[in-house]
Amino acid sequence: MLILVTGANGQLGWDCVAEGRSRGYGVAGFVRAELDITDRDAVMKKVQEIKPDTIIHCAAWTNVDGAEDYPEECRRINVDGTRNVAEASKMVDAKLIYVSTDYVFDGSGTEPWTPEDYSHPLNTYGQSKLDGENIVRGTTDKHFIVRTSWLYGSHGKNFVKTMLRVGRERDTVRVVNDQIGTPTYTSDLARLLLDMAGTEKYGIYHAVNTGGYISWYEFAKEIFAKSGMNCKVIPVNSEEYRTKAIRPKNSRMETGKLIEAGFVQLPNWKDALKRYMSYGTD
Repeated sequence: MLILVTGANGQLGWDCVAEGRSRGYGVAGFVRAELDITDRDAVMKKVQEIKPDTIIHCAAWTNVDGAEDYPEECRRINVDGTRNVAEASKMVDAKLIYVSTDYVFDGSGTEPWTPEDYSHPLNTYGQSKLDGENIVRGTTDKHFIVRTSWLYGSHGKNFVKTMLRVGRERDTVRVVNDQIGTPTYTSDLARLLLDMAGTEKYGIYHAVNTGGYISWYEFAKEIFAKSGMNCKVIPVNSEEYRTKAIRPKNSRMETGKLIEAGFVQLPNWKDALKRYMSYGTD
């Protein structure tokens, strides 16, 4: 199997390249300097040259607050760039795996979101990812749309690394306790995406680590407990900890469709965090 990965220097892209190569697949991973997804001609030329069986599209604008300041640039990458990748995958009849987000939902209620639920983003980033989904769905039938949340991995910045840095510098940290979801270890998610690449079970899926739903506050406490750091976590609500972009309060994701399709769900989030921290986070 030959796989092309966009955004290969990001947390998830990095792990997808590593996972694919560990399985003996041919993997062509590209960073932005090597393949700018907003350059349609470059994307078409590269995909035509490689003729991958599957494209895993990880490249994206992910600065949620920054998207409010630079909405056009965010959309140029997440919408126009995704259109280029989708059209290229269609051109060579490749499968397309598009990585999306819990931010396509408005975060209302307390029930877990299913893949079939109506999407209504609260911010520019979420809207751009939803528009990307719609482009994928309208361009090629051979698609997987995988919505996930709260990603962290060994390569790049993330909440776990931030908490560990803060824990070394301070005695206390304030973390929101009214945004509920599940953290997702990119190494675990990459394994699922590579599993999907070997099937034709197309559609929209939700994929996060299992083990229940928690707040960012609870996640921070678990990080410090596993690290042995003595940093006190102070819970605050979203109104007290304002950000430029509105975040959804309910990011609970229903992952049962994975089981229905015969895929293996991701491991427990506490186990994932333990493995991640034992491997090192730098």
